[in-house]
Amino acid sequence: MINKHKKWQGMACMLFFCFCFINTHAQLTDLARVEYTYFPQASSENSFKRSRALFNYPWKVGEDKYLVTGVEYANVNMELKDGFPFAVNEFDRLQSFQFSLGYTFKFSEKWRFGAVVNPQLASNFQNGIIGDDFLLNASIYFIKERDDKSRDSEDGRLILGIQYNTVSGVPAPLPYVNYHKDFHENWAYTLGVPKTNLKYKIDENNILQAFVTLDGYYANIQDNVMLEDETAESISMTTVLSGLGYERFFNDHLLFYFYSGYTLMNNIRLRNGDMEDVYTINDTNSMYIRGGLKFKM
Repeated sequence: MINKHKKWQGMACMLFFCFCFINTHAQLTDLARVEYTYFPQASSENSFKRSRALFNYPWKVGEDKYLVTGVEYANVNMELKDGFPFAVNEFDRLQSFQFSLGYTFKFSEKWRFGAVVNPQLASNFQNGIIGDDFLLNASIYFIKERDDKSRDSEDGRLILGIQYNTVSGVPAPLPYVNYHKDFHENWAYTLGVPKTNLKYKIDENNILQAFVTLDGYYANIQDNVMLEDETAESISMTTVLSGLGYERFFNDHLLFYFYSGYTLMNNIRLRNGDMEDVYTINDTNSMYIRGGLKFKM
């Protein structure tokens, strides 16, 4: 194996953003979600399919203080049919199990602090669970809430943070910046990283949006893939998505959503123990679809 201990030490100290914040009126987070994503690969017989489900629950532990516990499961199917110099059955089924424990509190009139720890298992689990399947992730962020909660307020909501996000397939600390503003009765925008969007409210139950966002996947490969002069120990997918979305609210909490569009970047590759790219499976942009149900507070 190639420097497995380096990957373990690096990931254990990284920061990961997976915490949904709480403002003074309500918790703006998905309490439960089921989702399906499909990426047919352009100019290829390959495809990427992901099913995902999550559940979060907030606990009030003091004045403007909350704990949030959660669990998320993802099942990824990589169908590789183009012909590769390795056994493709290594990637038939990739899975991840992530648990979260977050804490947030208001430390001034305008600012709130939040942090979360996310132990995670992500692997093809060919031989049960081994040490390299484990990732210890964490995140921190600061939220500036607007003074006037009305839509006509000149202020928006600002979130600044740092994250280590294996979901994006980028095993490195990433910034989190989010500025949201309702600038009209029917219009709102969000500027930032990893997502920027523009939303239009058709009526009380129907919303359209245009967006650009980061997505992806990362998993350990238990039986390393032997190439000519390299050994691959993990697989990652990093995509930058652009597209249009539709949300249908059945009531104040339950909604259906559907997104579709085209990737601006689509990079599926194998990595060695130093997290260096050793083989590109596909880097051609393609269309995608995503849909699911959310239950929100």
